[in-house]
Amino acid sequence: MIKITLPDGSIKEFDKGATPMDVAMSISHGLARNVISAKFNGIKVETKTPLNEDGSLVLYTFNDDEGKEAFWHSSSHVMAQAVEELFPEAKLTIGPAIDNGFYYDIDFAGRSITEADIPAIEKKMIEIARGKHEFEMRSVSKADALQLYKDQDNSFKVELIENLTDGEITFCDHDTFTDLCRGGHIPNTGIIKAVKIMSIAGAYWRGDEKNPQLTRLYGISFPKQKDLTEYLELLEEAKKRDHRKLGKELQLFTFSQRVGQGLPLWLPKGAALRERLENFLKAAQKKAGYEMVVTPHIGSKELYVTSGHYEKYGADSFQPIKTPADDEEFLLKPMNCPHHCEIYKSIQWSYRDLPKRFAEFGTVYRYEQSGELHGLTRVRGFTQDDAHIFCTPDQLDQEFMDVIDLVLYVFGSLGFENFTAQVSIRDPKKPEKYIGDLENWDKAENAILRAAKAKGLNYVVEEGEAAFYGPKLDFMVKDALGRSWQLGTIQVDYNLPERFDLWYKGADNESHRPVMIHRAPFGSMERFIAILLEHTGGNFPLWLMPEQCTVLSLSEKYENYAKKIADTLENHEIRTTVDNRAETMGKKIREAEMAKLPYMLIVGEQEEKDGTISVRKHGGDDLGTMTAEQFAAMIQKEVSDSIKTFEN
Repeated sequence: MIKITLPDGSIKEFDKGATPMDVAMSISHGLARNVISAKFNGIKVETKTPLNEDGSLVLYTFNDDEGKEAFWHSSSHVMAQAVEELFPEAKLTIGPAIDNGFYYDIDFAGRSITEADIPAIEKKMIEIARGKHEFEMRSVSKADALQLYKDQDNSFKVELIENLTDGEITFCDHDTFTDLCRGGHIPNTGIIKAVKIMSIAGAYWRGDEKNPQLTRLYGISFPKQKDLTEYLELLEEAKKRDHRKLGKELQLFTFSQRVGQGLPLWLPKGAALRERLENFLKAAQKKAGYEMVVTPHIGSKELYVTSGHYEKYGADSFQPIKTPADDEEFLLKPMNCPHHCEIYKSIQWSYRDLPKRFAEFGTVYRYEQSGELHGLTRVRGFTQDDAHIFCTPDQLDQEFMDVIDLVLYVFGSLGFENFTAQVSIRDPKKPEKYIGDLENWDKAENAILRAAKAKGLNYVVEEGEAAFYGPKLDFMVKDALGRSWQLGTIQVDYNLPERFDLWYKGADNESHRPVMIHRAPFGSMERFIAILLEHTGGNFPLWLMPEQCTVLSLSEKYENYAKKIADTLENHEIRTTVDNRAETMGKKIREAEMAKLPYMLIVGEQEEKDGTISVRKHGGDDLGTMTAEQFAAMIQKEVSDSIKTFEN
């Protein structure tokens, strides 16, 4: 008998050789019908993999991320089989699951695949799926694996196998199809009920432009047709909310090839939006005891060698800038933290002075390949709402919890209510990815876990997601369309204080090393605004809107009265514009709606006579007539109700 521990802590006994599906059946027939994937002792297994030792088992359905991964990975096999049957000359390379679906990179031997080929591939995929073919894993010797693909003249698979270890090579079979694969499949193809090939793209083999260019087919699949229909509807809504489209329509930002790819230019309305976000966070930071600092856009290469950033990210940074002096090299700043370490080091601190909290809206630069750039979410120059806290080890827990409070305040004020915290720790199997000793890593990881528990956060632990210098707490936020984004991060760092030889004088009059906390509630201003745009569809919270209302005059006769109303509202610090154009009221209202203006104030003969305004809310609600002072009071209350003062 073997003992199987389930996620709720319960333990069940089974005969040796029982499968995850047997375990699911013992819990309920409903679970057994829906379970499609499993992990045993942290390793992905098939639902029919024999379990021959005691261990922990997690069962997954399509509702779980791990279940979706197995579902989409299996679907990539089905798509590959469909392509192979329809295009026998095609050579398969790799086909992983991704966040939303899967892809397969294929060499079509010079044939051009177009949108016209998609329906046939989708039809063949459904035909294969309906066969309910089981996925079967088997081990293959390296020699046999190489021979198979040499016989098929598939140099791509040969290259992959040559880099694998003999004795650890596995294939997956279903129906008449076989593929090199490490595992992680659903029970059979019949679970796949709906498929859609989303796009056709080009991709270089192994991402290297020196290698052959392949055709990449992106797909998505679901266990129900209804799920696919809802997903496609969601995509249509996402297109309407695309921050690049809204940014152009609302005149927030633009890009210029002459300025350079990935370098956004902020237009007046966008600059005002950024400024309000900065002021919002600055006010909260001031209450929390932060001090603002400013650092340059470049730094000596030696600074980033000391911090470790050059070793880890030098290839992703812009090339060093040389000065007329032979021995001088500078880098565009990839991180703010080394600069803040030098600010701390410029003064001798006592334990009585700590914590020191240095904050900066610092612009940094990272080289992203042109194919990876995407609006404001992937850029080459971006501004971080960065801060670094230098504290004693005894202060660490409280400081970390205070930062969590600040992050939650930011989310609450901007309407991000659905989120999960992720404790990102090191991968113990890849120590070469990190710097610093294990004892400090243990202390840092434990501090984050204590804070997350103390604050009652809904959190998960993810191995291998830590920064190279320390673990972190990331906030995974779901937007209005249910998409997950990483927003806000807090990191504990024992390593940079050592690398920069930072000290403070303790109560014992001896020198002690401070602990460093990195934090950025927004992350980057560019990415945060992009996500906020898509989350709100451009309907920002009223306090953040570049323009809060517009006065629409029925004709030029009421131009002076419209300006008088605008002046009154501006005196109440309500951002107001006036539309006195010789256009129809219908056109003015339509354009104001398109511009997402929260309120339209209509003035004409009756309003001027009564000293009032007719108020229309974005979306079409008629709020009736009122005085400018009454409207101002209503707006001020709406703003105060939506954004509270940060209490530290």
